Amino acid sequence: MSRQDRFIKACHKEQVDCTPVWLMRQAGRYMPEYRAIREKYTILEMIKNPELSCEVTLQPLNAFDIDAGIIFADILPLLESLGLDLEFVKGEGPVIHNPIRNHIDIDSLAVTPSEETLKFTIDAIALTCKELAGKVPLIGFSGAPFTLASYAIEGGASKSYLYTKNLMYTEPLWWQKLMDKLSAQISDYLIAQINAGAKAIQIFDSWVGSLSPYDFRDYVLPHLQKIVKHIKEAHPELPVIYFSTSTGSYLPLIKEIGADVISVDWRIDILEAWEKLDNEPAIQGNLEPSLLLGPVETMHQQTARLLDAVGSRPGHIMNLGHGIHKETNPDNIASFVNFVHEHSKRD
Repeated sequence: MSRQDRFIKACHKEQVDCTPVWLMRQAGRYMPEYRAIREKYTILEMIKNPELSCEVTLQPLNAFDIDAGIIFADILPLLESLGLDLEFVKGEGPVIHNPIRNHIDIDSLAVTPSEETLKFTIDAIALTCKELAGKVPLIGFSGAPFTLASYAIEGGASKSYLYTKNLMYTEPLWWQKLMDKLSAQISDYLIAQINAGAKAIQIFDSWVGSLSPYDFRDYVLPHLQKIVKHIKEAHPELPVIYFSTSTGSYLPLIKEIGADVISVDWRIDILEAWEKLDNEPAIQGNLEPSLLLGPVETMHQQTARLLDAVGSRPGHIMNLGHGIHKETNPDNIASFVNFVHEHSKRD
């Protein structure tokens, strides 16, 4: 079975010859090749240069036997396309210089064609797919409405989400309008990525675990359903992956999003997660990223435990519960990927 088939078949819960594996942030700071490029360019310069984005995307695929690539990009340039002022500040991270604070700010956001305002990532996907020539599928992605709204409202990273939740609770109609605009831009962006050659889509909702199940259901879920519906209307067979963290308590609600694959973190047993999802979607995850820091024997033991728990059950994609730590030794990545394939090999 080809590496192209392995990942896509697992997304559709079909039998595969071994468990497919890819890693969030697999193109990044743990690789010397990446750091060499990063010394010359800022993050946004790399993202907005299709040739550089393609080169960085291919680095881990050239180094390891990974079953899928994911385009080197970031979730936040989408906010730029709506009219927000984004900067990656050294030592501080992403900063929105004109954060949303009221209905006037929301009214000023303009949904635009992604082929124009986010053309650099669309072009990078087309270029990368050409370079891959069917070797492995390429995953496109976007941030989810709540996570993007939180960045836009807070002006950057947050631990409390006070501004976000205050708007959500006190101005529900304006919250609805903001989420509608974000959902429209996300849908357009993801479909443009698919049209450029992406074979699967992942929706990143890293911050949604800050909500209660009730707030997720009332303020977030309908917008995620709308995005998946738009994608499926245009591309019914294309796999959609939904990723979130600290959401094990409301996985039954996450199932209602309609994604083909649910990515879970390490805070829940994978079989418990599947049970909460009524064993319906495929599942991605959920190794603790710190295990890849070493020792290798412990990494292999924990990986074997996870693979053995799943067994030959179809629909499992091995991944971490979050992104690779920058301190990870690339040799450990190679050992991990090879171990997953060997240990899960089917007769």
